[in-house]
Amino acid sequence: MFRRTFWFGTGVAAGVWATTKVNRKLRQLTPESLAATAANKAIDAGTRIKDRAVGFALDVRDNMAQREAELDDALGLNAPVDRELPAPRRYTAIENSNDPRYVDRTTYSYNRNEDH
Repeated sequence: MFRRTFWFGTGVAAGVWATTKVNRKLRQLTPESLAATAANKAIDAGTRIKDRAVGFALDVRDNMAQREAELDDALGLNAPVDRELPAPRRYTAIENSNDPRYVDRTTYSYNRNEDH
């Protein structure tokens, strides 16, 4: 009698365990669960790619600055300047008509009505 009860209990436990495993696997294979898993994997992959791209960009920027400094040294652009540069010239974009230098002193009249 005890042997039958033992094996009956063992069978029930194995059935419950197997049913639980199968139900978990079925829940993992639903379309919603598959979509969520795919989305999580895509987000993780995107994060890894972004981190690698940022690291690459920072390496490029550092090496670019280093190479620029080497070229500046080779061309002598970092050498101190001995003389002062002249002040930049400024040109007026619009002439001031009130300034006496720009007064029109011609006697010709541009009025077309005076010709007749």
